[in-house]
Amino acid sequence: MSNGDPKAWRCSICGYNHTGDAPPDTCPVCGVGAEDFKPWKEMLPALALEKEVAVSRMWRCLVCGYIHHGDAPPETCPVCGAAASEFEVYEEASTPPKKAAAPGKWRCKICGYLHVGPEPPEICPLCGAGRDQFVAEGEPAGAVAGSGAGLKVLVAGAGIAGISAVEALREASPDASITLVSQEELPYYRLNLTRFLAGEVREGDLPIHPRSWYAENRVELKSGVSVTGIRPADRAVDLSNGSAVSFDKLILTVGAHPFIPPFKGAYLDGSMALRTMDDAKKILERAQQGSRCVCIGGGILGLETAGALVNHGVQVTLLEGFGTLMPRQLNRRAGELLGEFTKSRGIDLLLEARTAEIVGPDKVTAVRLEDGTLIPADLVVITTGVRPNSFLARQAGLEVNQGIVVDNHLRSSNADVCAAGDVAEHRGICYGIWSAAQYMGKIAGLNAAGAEAEFGGIPMSNTLKVLGYDMFSIGRVEPADGAGRPIEEEKAGNYCRFLFRDGKLIGAVLLGDISASGAVRKAVESGEDLSALLRTRPGGSQVIEHLTR
Repeated sequence: MSNGDPKAWRCSICGYNHTGDAPPDTCPVCGVGAEDFKPWKEMLPALALEKEVAVSRMWRCLVCGYIHHGDAPPETCPVCGAAASEFEVYEEASTPPKKAAAPGKWRCKICGYLHVGPEPPEICPLCGAGRDQFVAEGEPAGAVAGSGAGLKVLVAGAGIAGISAVEALREASPDASITLVSQEELPYYRLNLTRFLAGEVREGDLPIHPRSWYAENRVELKSGVSVTGIRPADRAVDLSNGSAVSFDKLILTVGAHPFIPPFKGAYLDGSMALRTMDDAKKILERAQQGSRCVCIGGGILGLETAGALVNHGVQVTLLEGFGTLMPRQLNRRAGELLGEFTKSRGIDLLLEARTAEIVGPDKVTAVRLEDGTLIPADLVVITTGVRPNSFLARQAGLEVNQGIVVDNHLRSSNADVCAAGDVAEHRGICYGIWSAAQYMGKIAGLNAAGAEAEFGGIPMSNTLKVLGYDMFSIGRVEPADGAGRPIEEEKAGNYCRFLFRDGKLIGAVLLGDISASGAVRKAVESGEDLSALLRTRPGGSQVIEHLTR
């Protein structure tokens, strides 16, 4: 690239970097048109001032966790489409810069300029790229934003995180080579497996895209195979069919596996977990009219599985080890109300029921509890949570805690390997929820294409529909000490509970009518002072009216 012919472009709205003879028609990160792109050199004065005074603010989308840099939030979130009103000012403790080995040589990823020194320059003197666009000489420069010509990206895992990554990557890099590895034949909405189990949707309704979509979007879909080894140094992965696939960038979206507690009989014939389409089909084969099923675990999956099997005339007993359902998301009274609703659906609910063993010489005949109770069963479905599929990453030398440890850009300890979805651990959290996997996948896909999109974490709230019952919870549901002030109300089949401390709303639960959930979430996230409202000694309805006006 000649010094007089700039071919690096910067979006003046979000800072996205594009390489090419002309700017892109639309920015893949923030969506503005080509007119908002400028050659890097024209932006040198502004960039230098930005580096000097550091006036830019950060904004986090309350819906998907996307982080925007700028003096104001974007009109719409480029990841989930939320409006500017759904953004909050975001502050994060700065991370000390990594020290470079001396003597240091730094290569600009945009124009190739080589800088000698203990640290990269603040701004590249040739193309104007910032210091974050430099890599130590000898390290892989990675992909630059643009058409993606020549860039090979491998997405391992075809759940919602993997598909979202592929969609974002193809949109951002029209010419990148994309390979998607799917353990199952055609990627589908795993979220709808219990609906399939209930007979509410057909198998043909589950795929995220038809098979033709992958060919039309030039995505090489490797179906029916799984990753058996990761070789970061060789930039390759090994597959279960004996082949290997090379990559420039790797996105690990390999998901999670069911956690099976170590009680006796857990692997008897007739003891199952629900994670795949094959699992659902095997459960349906045994779910005959009048058969007896025990579901172990009263979380969302256990409740939905129990409700689905009742639809087939199965006698279902649901075991929950705690005294109420979903104690991490619901306070005691809300858990009791959910329990009453569960029983009204024809499910036999046993609380504080801890499994000792699954009984049977060869196949399941009963479940024995720790108190000695014996529950006859023809089928047992274990729904006791999931664990990240992180063992291959650990074997490959990536940093792994519970999941693969990633930064805000969803990069692992190897800069060419991203992780998203259930397998990823971001700031100590493995989310294990569909919405987080979707948003993380999209951000990882953008970054594999050369963008610098950031994930700031999903606000700790839950909006759920369990057995057709709408629920919302956020923050603390029970006071940690005597200083919290709860306000709750049951009315016309609906329930609300608000927990205040020092004049601020720190947690809430809504059951039935959850239309106020957006306003409640904002009040908790913003830390708004509601002391004046509390002085009026409001009931639950008055709190909702105040927050939604």
